Amino acid sequence: MANRTVKDAQSIKGTNPQYLVEKIIRSRIYDSRYWKEECFALTAELLVDKAMELKFVGGVFGGNIKPTPFICLILKMLQIQPEKDIIVEFIKNEDFKYVRALGAFYMRLVGTSLDCFKYLEPLYNDFRKLKRQSRDGTFMLVHLDMFIDELLREERVCDIILPRLQKRHVLEENNDLEPRVSALDDDLDDVESSDNEDVKETKVRSSPERQRGGYRDLDRPRRSPSPKFRRSRSPQIGRASCRERV
Repeated sequence: MANRTVKDAQSIKGTNPQYLVEKIIRSRIYDSRYWKEECFALTAELLVDKAMELKFVGGVFGGNIKPTPFICLILKMLQIQPEKDIIVEFIKNEDFKYVRALGAFYMRLVGTSLDCFKYLEPLYNDFRKLKRQSRDGTFMLVHLDMFIDELLREERVCDIILPRLQKRHVLEENNDLEPRVSALDDDLDDVESSDNEDVKETKVRSSPERQRGGYRDLDRPRRSPSPKFRRSRSPQIGRASCRERV
């Protein structure tokens, strides 16, 4: 049968790999036109060509629960179970972003917790935009790093329940995984150093010695009183002299 898993496939999470997709969604995929026309007799070698033709990611949509080509290829990969090296090449592919997203999603389904963190966390540095189809059939733009973050944090992505991951701090405590270093750490250090320099400059400018000096030239003589004050006094002096004469 065209919908059966290959004979030498290994069980994933103690079950048939295709059972990672819910039965209702599996049946809709088997009945879809894309599965019958594009996924029939598809091998691991031909899978790359189909992955390169992807235009968006998504699960199912519409009232009739129609599957997207993305989720159809995920089920086909669970059926034929390609080698791990092929999936790693999918993830490392920098030319086709949807190929990378397909490989990351499959790795999240079948990979161990260590493999998921090892191969998916470097994709946090990929900020390219992806087109994603929602449940109501509309499209939205998401970034690849946001999609990876959903795979590592959420329980359901693209209408598929993801297997549970072991906590990252547990892997770090067991020395199985090194602490994650963010690419923003260097930028934050630069910002903190510049802020410290600005604070030092403001302290120097507002020091008491500078305020006492007032940046005034001590060799320059002071200005004489303004003439208008002299003029205001002259009428009073004139009136006083007139009174004395009288």
